[in-house]
Amino acid sequence: QVQLVESGGGLVQAGGSLRLSCAASGRAFSTYSIGWFRQAPGKEREFVAAIRWSTSNINYAYYADFVKGRFTISRDNAKNTVFLQMNSLKPEDTAVYYCTAGFAAPSLISKIGSYDYWGQGTQVTVSS
Repeated sequence: QVQLVESGGGLVQAGGSLRLSCAASGRAFSTYSIGWFRQAPGKEREFVAAIRWSTSNINYAYYADFVKGRFTISRDNAKNTVFLQMNSLKPEDTAVYYCTAGFAAPSLISKIGSYDYWGQGTQVTVSS
């Protein structure tokens, strides 16, 4: 069982930055893939980024095309926390951002069904 708590959301002007945090409790956190999804009003939840642990002790990062070059995902296993650094924010980035955990295969890293545990979400609002 894994519990996830997001923080760091807020209101920011276009071009600004935010850093989201996902604090996890539970066993074997470092072996989980941790993903960030977002959901804007009236839209489906969509993949943003994920970080996957491998048995070679390397973490692989994955990004949706619309955030590449702007967002960076990282993890601190000692603190059981994953971060999403969001730069150059745009109004279209406005959404509730959710942290999620699971054992996602690389080819399925962007699929909602690959994840078992979800946080409550944190609101990100980017004004123009």
